[in-house]
Amino acid sequence: MFAATLAVLHLITATAGTVHALIYKRDPRAAAAWVAVCALVPFAGAFLYFVFGINRVRTRAKQLRSGNSFLSYEHGHASRPSSEILATASRAIGHRLSAFDLHVGHTIEALRNGEAAYPTMLKAIDTAQKRIILSTYIFNHDQSGDQFVDGLAAAQQRGVDVKVLIDGVGELYSPRRISKELRKRGIPIARFLPLRLLPLNLHLNMRNHRKILVVDGQVAFAGGMNISSDHIATAKGRSVSDMHFMISGPVAADLESIAVHDWNFASGEQYELPERTATTTAGNAECRAIPDGPDDTFDRMSMVIQGAVSTAVHRIDIMTPYFLPNRELTGALLSAALRGVRIRIVLPQKNNLPYIRWASRNQYAELLEWNIEIYEQPPPFCHSKLFVVDDEYSLIGSANLDPRSLRLNFELGVEVWSRQLCTQLRTHFDETISQATQISIEAIESRPLIVRIRDSAAALFSPYL
Repeated sequence: MFAATLAVLHLITATAGTVHALIYKRDPRAAAAWVAVCALVPFAGAFLYFVFGINRVRTRAKQLRSGNSFLSYEHGHASRPSSEILATASRAIGHRLSAFDLHVGHTIEALRNGEAAYPTMLKAIDTAQKRIILSTYIFNHDQSGDQFVDGLAAAQQRGVDVKVLIDGVGELYSPRRISKELRKRGIPIARFLPLRLLPLNLHLNMRNHRKILVVDGQVAFAGGMNISSDHIATAKGRSVSDMHFMISGPVAADLESIAVHDWNFASGEQYELPERTATTTAGNAECRAIPDGPDDTFDRMSMVIQGAVSTAVHRIDIMTPYFLPNRELTGALLSAALRGVRIRIVLPQKNNLPYIRWASRNQYAELLEWNIEIYEQPPPFCHSKLFVVDDEYSLIGSANLDPRSLRLNFELGVEVWSRQLCTQLRTHFDETISQATQISIEAIESRPLIVRIRDSAAALFSPYL
């Protein structure tokens, strides 16, 4: 009798898990795997699916779009592209996927590491006259972070409207929370979905991974760089290299709008920006903002990247700290390689998350087989996110090429059409590759058996890393 009862309970739980997986899993491979787990592992299989398999990210994220937190800029254009926009396929892709326009008239400066980025950002803060909004994932309470607090406090004292948004998980990277110091100095601070017991929020996904600083709606800073002394070469224990960008021109107002939407959700306020004013610069770069997040049906950043890969004619350069491409992006890269496009992928030799590198190396062979070049650069750990196609198109911002960035986090990309920036970034790639180790297919295939098993096991968890 007891055995029969257990069998019936297993049938009920396994059926419930199977039906849910079949209905809600978009990837048939994932659906098949979870169906097998539910059916073959009594009770524990259904429990594992309930805990790890159900995608609560999209459901929870959609709640962010209700009421005051509605992220209207995520919806994209409903109108047909103009003939001018359709001049190139890459411009048309971004036009369809972003609600923001492609603007002309920008100057862009690449800032390598904290030595270049932080003084430039602090100078912009010091010259602010009306408003400053800073949104970041990590804001450490160290020497570099304290300099930003001092600059923001000084701006506030002279009448500048200052707002700081920090991710609720990202702030935990610092042993001493910078939010307490900001409040002490009277600087308005909001935390994006902080972990708490009451009201309950233990969600590690849906992080605000964007890094945005906008001053007076005219000058913006974006890229992959957090605020931490880890980015300073002379700092003790320096562990991270990175690249950030200063952008002057109309797209700064779009980045400000994105940051304000996030601020309003996190703070519960209804802060409204003043009417947009004209921005004049001497630059000729074209830029478009591409915000992305788990509250959207489409993975916009993935689609932008895949679209850019599909339009490549001569070469593609990719630099990212975390490389776990989905099958669609892998297929796009392989298709480009078969067309004769030269593809170079530059990754860290030593990752701050070793299991990411293990899972990534498990995918190397498929790419190397079709002459895609993979390089691993020596420490310090490179956190740069760079994507360059041919001689004109670059995508900069906060997104890594992994499922966490492209499906689970709120990210920001900025499309840039600029030959000058492409040339500058290509030079950076060339310099980095000259000091890196090129990975051969022979080296991957000759890995010891235990290492191959480890890498393959890590790859099984790629959708959740």
